[in-house]
Amino acid sequence: MIEAASTRRPFVAEPMLTVALSKGRILTETLPLLAAAGIVPDEDPAVSRRLILGTSSPGVRLLIVGPTDVPAYVLHGGADVGVTGKDVLAEQEQAILYEPLDLGIGRCRLMLAGREGLEPSRAQPRVATKYVASTRAFFAARGQQVDVIKLYGSMELAPLVGLADWIVDLVDTGNTLRANGLAPLETVMEVSARLVVNPASWKTKHAAVRRLVADLAAAVERQGARA
Repeated sequence: MIEAASTRRPFVAEPMLTVALSKGRILTETLPLLAAAGIVPDEDPAVSRRLILGTSSPGVRLLIVGPTDVPAYVLHGGADVGVTGKDVLAEQEQAILYEPLDLGIGRCRLMLAGREGLEPSRAQPRVATKYVASTRAFFAARGQQVDVIKLYGSMELAPLVGLADWIVDLVDTGNTLRANGLAPLETVMEVSARLVVNPASWKTKHAAVRRLVADLAAAVERQGARA
């Protein structure tokens, strides 16, 4: 898909636009959209050890960063725009970023999960998650008090050893939950990758940013039409 974009005229940005991209699945799914907009990295990000990549488009460069770092790079001016998941954005405190486009990629769900049919053993249930803000907002909306325990990995283990009654985590196929005797109970949030923009860049590089948004929106629409 990336090579096919060579027939499209390069995206030309003046002054320089810096785009922060998440490593992993979102990066893989973002590259074809960028290619459709005439932006192709000059090295394969999956192979290169460089974290700043030039592109086929004069005036556009890519930063390859961790998913949770994208909002910080964009907010504080290290990048003009970025791509990261809605789950990451929902965890940011006081992050004033423009979010002009849902890219429709990286889709999954943030789910409440636990042992199916097993009621919590505590009057105030414990919930293990790394998505603390989203979890608290979810239960606050239900008027339910819970104790939130922040974990960074192996979330499914918490109910198995009695650390927590439930977990809140990203679910794609649900295979990991089932393998550990857990089941998805409720959807906390539908997640997909979003394009975010630094407010200052939106003003000072308005024409270039708006064109990038428009080109990516057109690529998303074409991808949706093919699906």
